[in-house]
Amino acid sequence: MQVEDQQLKLFLLDFGLISKKDVNDSLKEAQKSKKKLEEIILKKKLISQEELNKLKAYILGIPFVDLKESEIDIDVLKIIPESMARQYNAIAFDKSGNQLKVAMLDPNDLQFLDFIGKKTSLKIIPCFTDKDGIKRALQLFQKSLKAEFGDIVKEVGGVEEDDGIDEKLIIKSGEDDKEEMIDLKKAAEDLPVVKIVDTLLKHAILQSASDIHIEPEEKDVVIRYRVDGVLHDAMTLPKIILSGIVARIKILSNLKIDEHRLPQDGRFKVETSDYKIAFRVSIIPVFDGEKIVMRLLSESSGVLSLKQIGFRGRDLEVIQNEVKKPNGMILVVGPTGSGKTTTLYTILGILNTTEVNISTLEDPVEYRMPRINQSQINTKINFTFASGLRSLLRQDPDIIMVGEIRDGETAELAVHAALTGHLVLSTLHTNSSAGTLPRITDMGIEPFLIASTANVIVSQRLVRKICSECKKEYVLDKDTYNSLSQNFDVDLMAEIFRKEKIVKKEYKSNEEMWLDLKFFKGEGCDKCRKEGYKGRIGVFEVLEISDKIAKLINNRAIVSEIEEEGIKEGMTTMIEDGFIKAAQGITTIEEVMRVTKE
Repeated sequence: MQVEDQQLKLFLLDFGLISKKDVNDSLKEAQKSKKKLEEIILKKKLISQEELNKLKAYILGIPFVDLKESEIDIDVLKIIPESMARQYNAIAFDKSGNQLKVAMLDPNDLQFLDFIGKKTSLKIIPCFTDKDGIKRALQLFQKSLKAEFGDIVKEVGGVEEDDGIDEKLIIKSGEDDKEEMIDLKKAAEDLPVVKIVDTLLKHAILQSASDIHIEPEEKDVVIRYRVDGVLHDAMTLPKIILSGIVARIKILSNLKIDEHRLPQDGRFKVETSDYKIAFRVSIIPVFDGEKIVMRLLSESSGVLSLKQIGFRGRDLEVIQNEVKKPNGMILVVGPTGSGKTTTLYTILGILNTTEVNISTLEDPVEYRMPRINQSQINTKINFTFASGLRSLLRQDPDIIMVGEIRDGETAELAVHAALTGHLVLSTLHTNSSAGTLPRITDMGIEPFLIASTANVIVSQRLVRKICSECKKEYVLDKDTYNSLSQNFDVDLMAEIFRKEKIVKKEYKSNEEMWLDLKFFKGEGCDKCRKEGYKGRIGVFEVLEISDKIAKLINNRAIVSEIEEEGIKEGMTTMIEDGFIKAAQGITTIEEVMRVTKE
């Protein structure tokens, strides 16, 4: 669908959507850069995509439909097959008598419209829509997990009733290994099993899950997805198909299908035109069979910025200053699943220029990054963080990323690398920034070495973000305020709110301020699966190693003294950063309390 620039200009001015000066300036820029006028005005944010789409539809005399808000009958949707809908960006969304309304990105594709008309014997009424609407409608082709599994389990039931499932699919100790392996391979290639595994993977991707848990119980197999950091039951399957599922995943991951006594780790990829996902597989024997956990790692998503992952204000400035230093250590700490690796990759993305040699040691390599030399740890052949780091130092690196400091040898090598002119990035499992220092000391590193090499320590957690579609503001009631005041310093937080300019007027008391402050929560909608949350963001505690803090480390000061000095120098604690994000409408108070409680 084409709208000429001069035609678009006239209608923009006629409807008063953009000032005459802005239109003329944008048109000159479009002519100079040989781009379309619509590209320039969208780039300058002079008009929204939705407003532009509606205007273009009006100019061409074609109705505009917002598929994001439309209820589409699944039988009408399937009049145009999914493959064709994807290829031509065309969605059948309404049928009345012998008329079929079709929403398209290009309603002028007369050849396609003629083909659909002949195939369906219906009169086609073309409508215009946008890319987001098409994307949302295409997702409707996917059955719900429950419905899809209902069909598959019926199929399995049919096999059981007609042909009988081979008893050898149920693994029993003492059976011949070779015979068992053949039976397992047959089970893994059985059509219902392939469908079950494919469906589990597909729905995990559609729901933006970070992990899939397949957990055998006495009579059933429980499937759970971790979405935005929280586990949800997805499906319960009959125990009889467990062996086939395990064997199928082992074959995909190139693991030993006849090994049931020892843990195994592997990985595989799923790639389509829409996404590219790596699955990191961990299998461990449990009492009722073998438990599988698969971590989903998107390889198609680009590197995020520090702001996008949640750094703000002073914390952002400190990190930006510290990554410019040519040597020293940047440590990111927190429990498993708190986003430490994502933070390190974000910093690596900033540092990744043609002037430096960056090498990493990871277990495992989670995201592939261009121009960075990434090495995978393999403890089976004694390629550990320590041995790998020793070899890396002979590779002339400027920047080294060590996935995790787990032992004294790795810590010692990392410290010496930082002392000899390298910038070292790594992670540790500790609860707070200040708590990292005694942890490294316990590994046998002298305090004066830590004080002279550590540049900054970042402690972090991940909180769920409020769903933008069902976000609603509210104010605290007196009982909630009293409960909060018993758990942390509300007066100190009030001062921080004033400092951050969240509070813009004067109050008689801090309590009055708290009870008037606007907070937000999600009411629950289809987009967020009725959860009220969609996506995650970090809350941080950034401890910059100043001269005073270095002196405290040298003197073996306790954690509280180091933390107190950090706060004096401007450090925002993790719970404070969380409450600022709650007051800004990014997350909720409940979510901050959930991830920061000690």
